[in-house]
Amino acid sequence: MDLQRNAIDLGQRPALILVDMVNGFTDPSCPLGAECESVVEHNKLLLDAFRAANLPVIFTTVVYHNAAQANVFRARIDALNLLTPDSHWVKVDSRLEPKANEIVLEKRWASAFFATDLAQQLVALKVDSLVVTGLTTSGCVRATVVDGLQHNYPVVVAEEAVGDRNQNAHKANLHDMHAKYADVQSCSQILNSLKQLLI
Repeated sequence: MDLQRNAIDLGQRPALILVDMVNGFTDPSCPLGAECESVVEHNKLLLDAFRAANLPVIFTTVVYHNAAQANVFRARIDALNLLTPDSHWVKVDSRLEPKANEIVLEKRWASAFFATDLAQQLVALKVDSLVVTGLTTSGCVRATVVDGLQHNYPVVVAEEAVGDRNQNAHKANLHDMHAKYADVQSCSQILNSLKQLLI
């Protein structure tokens, strides 16, 4: 049985956080990747809307500069060692190319908040709520969502703009995040909320 919960709407200045929408995760030819064309397309819809509304956009990528960084995590998953600074795999998917004024945040672990300056960036940008998209639902997306709540932000997960290699894990984590940590909304709901901000 789920807990009773209340929906919390986006604020006046939400930020879009695109978690690890990089070639290594969007290209199935990479051992870390999976087929996610629809996820990319829905990210593009939201990205265009946030840009049109002049709202903050933050991309994350995973990059390892030396053998000591996240060495336990990398010992568990050998394919993470592909994510080096000069690798094609760490670059944001060209279909979602960041603009010069948009933040591309390097991280080493699952959460976009852990051992990064994301919290400070959000304060500097006067953000009051978060829309989280990206890959993967059960991993880096979930970790970022939970930490977003723990930094006291209302968090919305864009249902069609997140994905996972495992559909059962995807569905279970969407259900669990919605029950406790965030509001899982369709992209059309989020786009309607953005339109209301512009009225």
